[in-house]
Formats: sequence, C-alpha cells, structure tokens
Amino acid sequence: MFSKRPALVVAGVAIALVATALPAMSSDIPPADTVVTSPNVTHVLNVPKPEALAGTINTDLAFQGDYAYVGNYGGFSIVDIKNPKKAKVVSSVVCPGAQMDVSVYGDLLFSAVDSSRNNDSCSSTGQSATIKESWEGVRIFDISDKANPRYIKSVETNCGSHTLTLVPGKGSDKRRNVYLYVSSYSPGATLPDCQPPHDKISIIKVPLRDPEAAAVAATPVVFPDGGNETQPGLLVPTSGCHDITVYAEKDMAAGACMGDGVLFDIRDRLDPKVTARTTDPNFAFWHSATFTNDARTVLFTDELGGGGAATCNEAIGPNRGADAIYRIHRGQLIFQSYFKIPRHQADSENCVAHNGSLIPVKGKDIMVQAWYMGGVSFLDFSNPARPEEFGYFERGPKADGSGGGVWSAYYYNGYVYAADFDNGLDILKINDRRTNGAARVHSDLLNVQTQQSYREWGWGRDYAASE
Repeated sequence: MFSKRPALVVAGVAIALVATALPAMSSDIPPADTVVTSPNVTHVLNVPKPEALAGTINTDLAFQGDYAYVGNYGGFSIVDIKNPKKAKVVSSVVCPGAQMDVSVYGDLLFSAVDSSRNNDSCSSTGQSATIKESWEGVRIFDISDKANPRYIKSVETNCGSHTLTLVPGKGSDKRRNVYLYVSSYSPGATLPDCQPPHDKISIIKVPLRDPEAAAVAATPVVFPDGGNETQPGLLVPTSGCHDITVYAEKDMAAGACMGDGVLFDIRDRLDPKVTARTTDPNFAFWHSATFTNDARTVLFTDELGGGGAATCNEAIGPNRGADAIYRIHRGQLIFQSYFKIPRHQADSENCVAHNGSLIPVKGKDIMVQAWYMGGVSFLDFSNPARPEEFGYFERGPKADGSGGGVWSAYYYNGYVYAADFDNGLDILKINDRRTNGAARVHSDLLNVQTQQSYREWGWGRDYAASE
C-alpha cells in the first residue's frame, strides 16, 4: 500500500468470471459478503482477526514451521497452521505502527514501522515526523515462546521502514548475522530524519547471538543521479524503493523503486550495486518483484492508485495497474508482457496488483497473487509473453459498504494463505494439474521477499539431477 496510513475506500463488488475480459455485469456480482471461487479452488477456512487487532487491517505474512505470522497495522498475530483445516490464533501482539510487514528468522520476528511515533514502544502514539524526537523504523521481537512474544529491540531508520527484506549472510557469516534491507521514501525538507533527496536504502545488521546489538550498518544510495522523477502519470517521483526482493543463493535482488525497476548485485551484503534499471510508461508505482525459480525472469507489480482506487475496471484497461514481466538477458531487463486479472471489478472497488509468491512447480513459472478487492489470482507465466489466469478466489461487496480486500496471498506447504484487510486469514486449496506437483515440496521457512530456490525448499535428488 502506498499510503503510510490506512486508506480504505467505499465497498466495491467482485465478479465471478474466469479467464475472460468481458466487462462486469450486475448479474455477475456476487451477493454481499459471499465467497466465490473458480471450480479448482476451495475455501478451506477463515481465521478471524483476534479481538485485540480487530479494528486495524491485516498486511503481510511470513511462515516458519507450523506457524503463520500475520502483520497488522496494530501489531501482529501468530497462527498455528499445523492442520490448516483447523488453524487457530496462538497469540497476538498489540504494537501499532503501519505497516507492520513481518519477516521471521530463528527465534526472531522483524516488523516494519512507517508511521511516525512519539517513541519506539508498543504503547506509542502517532506524532508528527517534523519533530526530531519522533521514531519510526524496525522493531525486533523474540518469538521463541509463540504464546508470549517478547519485544527486545528497535532500530530507527531514515524515513522509517515502509517494507523490509531479510537477507541471510554469506558463507561463515550466515551463522552469525542476518541483514535487513529497509525500503523507505517520501522525504521532506521539514522532516529532520527524512531529508531529500533520500534515494537510498538502510541496511540493518543483526548479530544472531546478540540481536539487541542490531544497528544500521550502511545506507547505500540507489540513485546517486536521481531516479525517475519526470515521467507523466507517476504516483510520486522516485525518492527511494518501495520493496526489494532478494535471491540470496544467486547474489541478486530486484528493487521496485517507485518510478523505477532495478536489479542489484548483492554479493557484498552491505554494498549492493545497481546493475540494471528500467522504467515503463504504463507504470505509476513500482511496488514489488518476484523472480522465477531460475532467475531468468522477474515480474514487477504496479500499485496504480496507491491501493485506494478502482483500477481493475474496463476504463483503466489491461496495461495499467498490471504486472509487467521481464526477461533478464545479459544482465538487462527486457519487457515481455503485462498481466492483469481479466475479471473486471466495479468502479467503486479498490483493486490493485499486490503481493504474491511462486507456487513451486517443476519446470513451470506459476504464481498466486493478491489484488485487494480483486481477490486472489492464480497465474501461469511460464511463457512470459502469454501469461494466463487459471483460478481465483474473491468476495462479493461487504454489506456494510466498506472497502478492503486481500493484501498478501502466498503458497506454503500445500495451501495458499491470504491476509484480508478485515476478514482475517483465508486458507485456500487449489486442485489443478498445473499446481498439484507442488505437493512434493516442503519448506520450514518462508519470507516471500527472501526467495529460495525450489531445491532449497525441499526438492529431492531427482530434481537436483535434472537441473
């Protein structure tokens, strides 16, 4: 979400169409509060938000072992998913500060705070960023006791932390440290800790044996000569990055940086180097990125309208507010095609390309992706020039007239977990010939912005031998 604070809009409507570009008709709109799916998708369970977080919206997700970690503007919750059909909330932590995107590693949970607070505590209140003493950045929790997470450390960063990406160390350093690439933007001359031009990221080094010693270790400038600031139609000019996805095994990363798409060489974790940049006349706000398993293709998303506008209607069309798919050829980004959900949403409905993950299918490039009130889409982009939706989940308009939608939708060990703003955590199952092979793959850790190869996820020797 572009906004640094919740930006809900009036309720929209969902359309029960699959693989068609027909405009929405009133007869296609499901009844209020009704779940609709394609025939190959089952809605397994809905886990409501815990009462303590019921008044604030859900955001990003992370997974470890038998647990899902659900970020929320008001804090986070831990959900036991050992049996997805009987998933239940184990605990919730009230610790407000948008967006509270989360990553986990070992006994640590890291959360991003891009909301200026009067201090770094969980009892803090909002305070103008024009006040020098205000705080925003990253909070670190000890989650060794799932029923009683413990807040242990905060790290302040310039312009806060809109998102964060966990980066494991290399070689012997892998057992000693992890790094957090902190993305932030929107500087201002009146903001003492967020001065223009910004154009950088903050890198936090976290010693695993002493996480309370975590601190900013580097602030590399991504755009020393300035980013994309003059293209017509930009939501805001480039002044940093919105999100970074790393592929640590391959020492590379993809940055969705407001007006720019970027590739990095991250062999030196504290000194990432930009190796390629691109812009797109149809993109308003480069939001997130996903590599294919072979890292030969990367899919970027465009958050047209900042998450609060109707951008999936017929008037906007298929090439704006879409995914853009690029081949990586000789280190450069080569455009292939756009993808947008073909199920037109109503003009009153906030819908936008948002967070998704790969589904680990051998020899295929398949993804599940959230689209706010457009729901959840299953996408095959094995042919990057001809991406195709082959399944979906969504809800009809809310009876109370409010907006919302699905923030993140990720595949983890046989199921898809979708974090809905207001409706909690939806658990989905897809039964399709394109994805059933993923059942062979198991992972004990998933931070989606920290991509791992399918081999690392748990493919057997037969897969490794075929590489």
